[in-house]
Amino acid sequence: MIASLSGTLTAKSAQDAIISVQGVGYHVFIALSTFFTLPDINSSVQVFVSTHIRNDTIQLFGFATTEEKHAFSLLTTISGVGPKLALSALSTLSVSDLCAAIEAGDLETLGSIPGVGKKSASRMVLELKDKTHRIVISGEQKSSTAQHEPATFLQEEAASALINLGYRTPEVKKAIHLAITKMADTYELEDLIRTTLKELAKG
Repeated sequence: MIASLSGTLTAKSAQDAIISVQGVGYHVFIALSTFFTLPDINSSVQVFVSTHIRNDTIQLFGFATTEEKHAFSLLTTISGVGPKLALSALSTLSVSDLCAAIEAGDLETLGSIPGVGKKSASRMVLELKDKTHRIVISGEQKSSTAQHEPATFLQEEAASALINLGYRTPEVKKAIHLAITKMADTYELEDLIRTTLKELAKG
């Protein structure tokens, strides 16, 4: 199994990336938390990888930190939680916030994850409450987008990332507007996207 990849980043989006290693391009699915840490195209990059084999199809899921990888692995042990939903969780909540919500039995916060209903949130708490200690949180990386970037630029970047995830443009624009009203005057791209995802989850 592939545990990590080190090579050249040849393409990236909010959903996936392609990493070239000795002439071979590996397609890696990622969460937004990992997307924020990726360098510019044609730069060197390393990601930790979880390899999934299903119906003779091999899929690679990449993470910026070992904490993200461990959280992903724990989430996918839950019945009914596949890789796509696990990535959605890591795109919506930081690892520390995810662990805190599970440990506290905070169903409202867990329910803010797109695709997670009350039953799935309850299963997360029931099955993982005593396992979150396996994730060693060493300090999470922040978005490479500085706070002094113009607000309109951040909004456009957030909208583009969310539309690439499959959300419809009108819904994204409305959710971003609502998210901004709940945030401080200065914010980072990652904060805007996470808050917008919570608004989208409300429907």
